[in-house]
Amino acid sequence: MITATTGTLWREAAGALPNTLAIGYATGAYALSFLLMAVEPAWLNAIGVVLCAHAMVMAAYLIHEAAHYTLFASPAHNRIAGEAMNWIAGSACASFERIRHLHLRHHRDRADVTCFDYKALLRSSAGLRRLVTALEWAYVPAVELIMHAQIVLRPFLDRSQRRHLPRVASVLALRMVLLTTLAWLSPKAAILYLVAYCLFMTTLNFFDAFHHTFDQYFTDADSPLPMEGRDRAFEQANTYSNVVSARWPLFNLLTLNFGYHNAHHERAAVPWYRLPALHTQLYGDSRRELMPLSQLLRTYHRNRLRRILDDDYGEVRGTGAHRADGFIGAHGVSFLTVV
Repeated sequence: MITATTGTLWREAAGALPNTLAIGYATGAYALSFLLMAVEPAWLNAIGVVLCAHAMVMAAYLIHEAAHYTLFASPAHNRIAGEAMNWIAGSACASFERIRHLHLRHHRDRADVTCFDYKALLRSSAGLRRLVTALEWAYVPAVELIMHAQIVLRPFLDRSQRRHLPRVASVLALRMVLLTTLAWLSPKAAILYLVAYCLFMTTLNFFDAFHHTFDQYFTDADSPLPMEGRDRAFEQANTYSNVVSARWPLFNLLTLNFGYHNAHHERAAVPWYRLPALHTQLYGDSRRELMPLSQLLRTYHRNRLRRILDDDYGEVRGTGAHRADGFIGAHGVSFLTVV
């Protein structure tokens, strides 16, 4: 259990250095990436795109840490950090508190709770469905683009979402001013930022797709769900630790150890830098519970079209190298966009 000392900034003293480094990296890398995307030669532009995308990935996972109040001792400081990282991740049209509320529901309900039914939208329009299918075939994150766009559009179109309109309108206006200014200073950097954003969405979706084989519910933010059968045993049996590398744990820092997902769901208040140790404590030294990136790339590719509309997440079979071949995965489950 995490304990905070009165008067301290960080949730626990051991978090001072790793959290400072993570927040500093996300902020500094994001700022540096725009310079690299604007200058010559092209190889610096490529580095800038990757750096920008990764800074947004780190910011997203820091939002997740802030949502569990694992960064700072004070809830207010966690909210401030969450909102700051929200701007870097490009998801600030939804407030940190909205994101936190739906993510905690995910833990409490042991389900993927999503407020917007993108599948119903695609099933209602053959033309849009064909377009999304073509884009996903070409590895363009069309479904994730829809999920980000709905946060912006629904307050304008749906009367029940009007309470979110002031924030959405103000954030949208400010971000458009910033993007226009960037395009005026460097059209190339503005275009490359959009490329980096698509890369960020693809990366986040790759890992989000294979965390669970939960049921997905399209509902509003507060309606209760039936809990029959979804106990702690169900949660662990339908949660998977999709790490970057089982052999080289340091590579998992690229996703802030978010891949140690079974450990996280077992003890959600444990901060990111202690998840590998917690995983070992809970599951031993065996790597059977870890599903590395190498095992998921094949199924991510093969099921990229089936994943769009299929209600079945698939299943993990056995413990071998091909155990993930039947794991279809999910769309529309990112904690940034389920609001």
